[in-house]
Amino acid sequence: MMALPLPAAVLLHLVLLTGIATLSNGSNECMARDFGHGSVVCECNSTHCDSVGTDSLPGLGQFASYLSSKAGSRLERGQGRVLPNSSGTALRLTIVPYQKYQRIRGFGGSMTDAAAINILALSAGGQEQLLRQYFSPEGVGYSVVRVPMASCDFSTRLYTYADTPGDYSLENFTLAAEDTNMKIPLLQRAQAMSPRPLSLLASAWSAPAWLKTNGALTGKGSLKGRPGGKEHKTWAQYYIRFLEEYARHNLTFWAVTTGNEPSAGLMTNYSFQAMGFTAEEQRDWVGLDLGPALHASPYPKTHLLILDDNRLLLPHWAKVVLSDVRAARYIHGVGVHWYLDGLVPVELSLGTTHHLYPEYYLFGTEACAGWSPLDRGVKLGSWDRAEQYAHDIIEDLNHGVVGWTDWNLALDPGGGPNWVKNFVDSPIIVDPKQDVFYKQPTFYSLAHFSKFLLEGSQRVGMSSSQETALESSAFLRPDGSVVLTILNRSSSDVKFEVWHPAVGFISSSSPAHSLLTLAWNTH
Repeated sequence: MMALPLPAAVLLHLVLLTGIATLSNGSNECMARDFGHGSVVCECNSTHCDSVGTDSLPGLGQFASYLSSKAGSRLERGQGRVLPNSSGTALRLTIVPYQKYQRIRGFGGSMTDAAAINILALSAGGQEQLLRQYFSPEGVGYSVVRVPMASCDFSTRLYTYADTPGDYSLENFTLAAEDTNMKIPLLQRAQAMSPRPLSLLASAWSAPAWLKTNGALTGKGSLKGRPGGKEHKTWAQYYIRFLEEYARHNLTFWAVTTGNEPSAGLMTNYSFQAMGFTAEEQRDWVGLDLGPALHASPYPKTHLLILDDNRLLLPHWAKVVLSDVRAARYIHGVGVHWYLDGLVPVELSLGTTHHLYPEYYLFGTEACAGWSPLDRGVKLGSWDRAEQYAHDIIEDLNHGVVGWTDWNLALDPGGGPNWVKNFVDSPIIVDPKQDVFYKQPTFYSLAHFSKFLLEGSQRVGMSSSQETALESSAFLRPDGSVVLTILNRSSSDVKFEVWHPAVGFISSSSPAHSLLTLAWNTH
């Protein structure tokens, strides 16, 4: 007699009793582990890992659904029929396809030294499995990888590529072992797996100490001299040398930022790598030094993103830099971090900036859970953090953002390594002693966007028939199909229907504490 599949609630009960269970999940199954933080992680090893499989939609007149939930679903696939008539459900979400907004660039994470160390701590099979989760066609569609230029806090030591004092011509510029032995080989492997070219994004934390006012990589310090001077020109050429060295390994960069969190380097006693810029100083360095250096280099098409800091600095930062014609002509976008997002309404920061400067895209360049002193470090199975991710991504998307980049691709169970003990969480946690890794709820939260919102997808309008706890965003993909992602942070199931005037009605339900992606063809 064939065994019937157990409901997710029963499975979760088994998890709580035994600590391990199997959840149905597309083409493979999730080995669910419960560590007591509200939901489960999926355990993977060198021979087994759950996968949602390739993203293929049913024919016209049907829709696909993908559900992840606190109750234990992980990108659980379903299918249904598009109806010609309304079901009469009170809550109707109407797709407005003629209202068109920004196009998606992509989603991804960061290949820090720490991430590389953790990935390489696994067996060869484990490494392959982990990279496939992010980058292969069966994985979650990461297309963006942020790469720190030299060391950051998620390194095991302090270094830059030009630590020889007085080397203004950068004759001694050289990549570190962390680049040549770890990050570059892993980026090459990720690119080989990916069905499309990866969009690499470079950010520097600090200039070499001898170029800085405080003579150190950490703490309060800025570039010596002034824009147009030799220190500023050397720092601009450092970027070009970095691009040249990576190009030797067949790795080319879509974009560079003007530097990670310039506000941090203006703070007294800042504990890890930082370099201060005011908006005015960044404007002048871009206009006089970095912009012209990129334009004259072999990489004039490499995009330049300003800010790379918390969005609460907007719109002020954008006004200062982008209102200057000399600097603005070299700039393509504004990079934002998610920390402190709750302090300023999104409409005041992102909304105003997008309205004032629609020709410059907004791009999320860093986010992680577990950074706050009130909620620190790794929490295996935290569904709250998955909801924080999804809420921020939907809010960003609905205010003009074209992509969202997570922080470390992988960390250890302690949230490191990190030389200054600034331990945080990651969507993948590696336990090298067991040769396993755990896919956190945040992994699946990001996947609801990275897997389905392909580059070139365009956000379209949507209206709701009544006030609702549901948060949502809708997109038209390049092939004409529509993707709608819905977050329910409430403790109640919410019944709703979707009306797409050209297609029909989709009757559905959003379970309590869940993420639901619906996708359907239009022709």
